[in-house]
Amino acid sequence: MNPVTPAPLTRREFLGQTAALAGTALLAPLTARAADAPGKRTHADQVPLGNTGLRCSRLGIGTGSHSGNVQKALGKDAFVRLIHYAYDHGITYIDCAQSYATFEWIGDAIKGLPREKLFLQSKIGGQPEKILEVIDRHRQVFDTDYVDSLLVHCMVKDRWTDDWKRILDGFDEAQQRRWIRVKGVSCHSLPALRTAADSPWPQIHLVRLNPQGAHLDTPAETWNARSDASHLPPVVEQLRRLRAQHRGILGMKLVGDGDFTRPEDREAAMQYAMKSGLVDAVVIGFKSPAEIDESIERMNRALAGA
Repeated sequence: MNPVTPAPLTRREFLGQTAALAGTALLAPLTARAADAPGKRTHADQVPLGNTGLRCSRLGIGTGSHSGNVQKALGKDAFVRLIHYAYDHGITYIDCAQSYATFEWIGDAIKGLPREKLFLQSKIGGQPEKILEVIDRHRQVFDTDYVDSLLVHCMVKDRWTDDWKRILDGFDEAQQRRWIRVKGVSCHSLPALRTAADSPWPQIHLVRLNPQGAHLDTPAETWNARSDASHLPPVVEQLRRLRAQHRGILGMKLVGDGDFTRPEDREAAMQYAMKSGLVDAVVIGFKSPAEIDESIERMNRALAGA
C-alpha cells in the first residue's frame, strides 16, 4: 500500500517539526554507528557505507551543480584546484556523472592524489547500447583501473529495474571484471525509490534529503516536482527500509539544489542530515573554497551536538 502524503505544512509547523525530526529520527542506528568511531566525529571520518565494505569521507564534493555548469564556469584550472582543496581538507568522496559538464575534467582533477584514498562515484544515464564500453570509458577518462561506485542515474519510473535489466546486467558484468567496486542508483521520484528499496540489486543509494522538502522525491514520476516539507515523511519511510537492509546511503540536495541562499536553511538541512541517522555520508556541489569551509564548519558543529 502506498503511503498517504500528508497535508502541506505551514512554515511555523515546519520549523517546529524540523527540530523534532533532527533529534529523533532513527536514534538507535545513529548511536550504534557512533560506537564504531569513538571520540570526536568530523566531516573527514571515513564512514562505512552500509555493508558494502567500502568507506568514504562523511562529506563529499559534488561536481554536477546544474548539470555541472556551475563548476564548469570556474574553468578547468580552478576546478582542479577546488578538488585538491577539498582533498587537503579531508574530503575524499568525489561525486560525478557522465552527463555532467565536468566529466572530462575528473581525470586531471584527481591526478596526483592517492587513488586508494579516494571514493570516486559516477553515474550513467539513459540506456546506451554498448553499456560495457560506456562503463570502460569512465575508467579511461578518469585514468583509473576502477570506479568505486557506479550508479544508474536519475531513475523516476516505478519498476525501473525491469525496464533497465539489460543495463543492470552490464553493471553486474563490470563488477565481476572489477571495473566497479559497488553498484547502485540515484532516484528522483518516490515510485523509483520504493522500487530501489524493493530490489536486492542496488548496493549504494544516492538520495535527496533535506527537512524543507526541496526537490525531494514525490509520487509524481518526474525528477523535478514542487518543493514542500510534506514530502519528507514518505522519503524517510523508504530510507528507513534501506537502512534496515544495511544499504550504503549517500545524501544529496542538502542546499536544496542551490535554493538555500539563507544561511539558516543550510544550517537546518545539515543539522537534520547529521542527526537523523538516515545517511552514511552526504555530497554537496561546491564552487569555492569558502563554500567548502562553511559546510565543514556546519557539519562538524552538527556532529558535535548529535
